[in-house]
Amino acid sequence: MPEEDLIEVKFRLFDGSDVGPFRFSPASTVAMLKERIVAEWPKDKKIAPKAANDVKLISAGKILENNKTVGQCKTPFGELPNGVITMHAVVQPSVGKSKSEKKIDETPKKSVCACTIM
Repeated sequence: MPEEDLIEVKFRLFDGSDVGPFRFSPASTVAMLKERIVAEWPKDKKIAPKAANDVKLISAGKILENNKTVGQCKTPFGELPNGVITMHAVVQPSVGKSKSEKKIDETPKKSVCACTIM
C-alpha cells in the first residue's frame, strides 16, 4: 500500500501525554487500533488497560465502535495534508460479575424525614 494512503493517528491519554503517532490503513478497524494501544501503553502509568475492550476511543466527540474502520472514522479535519488525527484513549475496565452483583438487603428501609417547616 502506498505511503500516501496510510492515515497517521496518535492517541492522547488521560494525563495529556501521547502514544504514537502510528500509521494505519484506512481498512484497519477500531478494534485493531485498541489492540495497538494496549501493546504500546506506557508501563509507568498507574491506570492501564488489561485488554482492548478496556479502552474507549473518542474522535471528534464520538465514541468509536469496534467494527468501524479508520477510513469511516476519519473526520474532515483529517483531510489536511500531512495531518495527524488525534484520538482520545480512555480506560474503562470491564465490570466483573462480582462487582455487578450487588448485595440485596432484604429488610425494607424506613423513610425518615427530618424536615422542619417553620
